[in-house]
Amino acid sequence: MAMKPRKIAEGLYQPLAEINVTPLVDVMLVLLIIFMVTAPMLATGIKVNLPGARAAQPLEAKDPVIVVVAKYGSVSVGKDQVSREALAATVKDRLGQSNGVVQLRGDREASYGDVVWVMDELAANGVTRIAIVSGVRRSIPAKPPSPTP
Repeated sequence: MAMKPRKIAEGLYQPLAEINVTPLVDVMLVLLIIFMVTAPMLATGIKVNLPGARAAQPLEAKDPVIVVVAKYGSVSVGKDQVSREALAATVKDRLGQSNGVVQLRGDREASYGDVVWVMDELAANGVTRIAIVSGVRRSIPAKPPSPTP
């Protein structure tokens, strides 16, 4: 339904500047449905039945280098205890045989400063892929309120 432009004065017309929103909403709803249908297809990918080859070898899953800071500050790389001076060299040697990630495991009762020192020592020597490993969080019992004097 077309409307005639409004007449302001003799011979002057003001254009009608109203937007019909219904077609805009229809187009947006159609686009929404299209994206909702196609998005799951993009995320899952395509299943392919790969051919076999005699010379193919499976990729080996390399383990990360594990650095452990014990309760009293001793440092181990894997199961071998190392001195603080030899830590960076030992970790760099073992990174060539691993996936390039260093897992840092600090004892719950280890000094925070010892754990930070190990992280800083590794970072200063070019080891930047450090993952801090934690265990399952246990609930800590609430402390009873202290009596006020």
